[in-house]
Amino acid sequence: MSWPQLRRPRLLARAPRGDSRLALLLLLALAPLLAAGTHCPCSEPELCSPIQHRPDFEVFVFDIGGKTWKSYDWSQITTVAVFGKYDSELMCYAHSKGARVVLKGDVSIKDIIDPTFRTTWIAQKLDLAKTQYMDGINIDIEQEVTCLSPEYDALTALVKETTNSFHREIEGSQVTFDIAWSPKNIDRRCYNYTGIADACDFLFVMSYDEQSQIWSECIAAANAPYNQTVTGYRDYIKMGINPKKLVMGIPWYGYDYTCLNLSEDHVCTIAKVPFRGAPCSDAAGHQVPYKTIMKQINSSISGSQWNKEQMAPYYNYKDHAGYFHQVWYDNPQSISLKAAYIQNYGLLGIGMWNANCLDYSKDAIAKQQTEEMWKVLKPKL
Repeated sequence: MSWPQLRRPRLLARAPRGDSRLALLLLLALAPLLAAGTHCPCSEPELCSPIQHRPDFEVFVFDIGGKTWKSYDWSQITTVAVFGKYDSELMCYAHSKGARVVLKGDVSIKDIIDPTFRTTWIAQKLDLAKTQYMDGINIDIEQEVTCLSPEYDALTALVKETTNSFHREIEGSQVTFDIAWSPKNIDRRCYNYTGIADACDFLFVMSYDEQSQIWSECIAAANAPYNQTVTGYRDYIKMGINPKKLVMGIPWYGYDYTCLNLSEDHVCTIAKVPFRGAPCSDAAGHQVPYKTIMKQINSSISGSQWNKEQMAPYYNYKDHAGYFHQVWYDNPQSISLKAAYIQNYGLLGIGMWNANCLDYSKDAIAKQQTEEMWKVLKPKL
């Protein structure tokens, strides 16, 4: 079914034949909708049709705006989640490469307890997706939920109802949901993970920000330590979630921590910044994109170091005020280890937050670093 067919209001067909005035009023009222639904911004009208193909391996990309998308590796991308301003040029280009473009879906967890509110919210998102010729929605709700609460059930219902509506109205559409790196109530998020997995096309596992709640020593650590990361997937699979419903999210950014003390063996003690019940968190640091990290390593006091226990790189530097910092990040070496897990355990694919974090300039070194980060996403045959 083509998009114009999907969008054609049925009200016009039902107007009484003898009442031309009523038909005219209906036509005038619906003119903006018809215009929005039939004007394709692409050079080729077929590029406004929804993507139908379901890839065997998913490469799910988050884009937060700008024009860096022109330099992405489109030979791999299967889905782009638009978390910045909508760009019709991006939509047209992605469709020309066979990649889906999906909306961001975020809503207050308290509001969705009301079924009427859910219906209205879904209708609004669906209308936006149709108007912008998009292929679905990525639901990103990272709010606290108490187990077996009204919100717990409402969240599962929202995902199921959203999926049913999108699948019915946009042929080939995709509905996904973002989940924490582990099902063990991370950041007080108790969700019905098996129910949500059954209700949508697949789950994007945010395997990063894994120091959001630090229950042991308040020290800097990896954003996505290997063993902790893969334990999260094992726990999801043990719950009964099909590995083919899981896409591994990796970070293309790191954390910069100011050290209260930096020991000789590179242990960086950080300030106590509590988060959702935990005494310490990664909020003691700040996020840094990979492109910034690559420029800063050369001027660091340690150079890039490798932590064998966490299987992640880090480095130390001293700022202009004389304070020591420790930066933890992911690079092709650490990502390749996780990518191997994806294949070994049959996950659906890989993705990242976010694709804008790389340096897409013409600088030769930056170009090589960026190519390596994209290359490591490819499954090894």
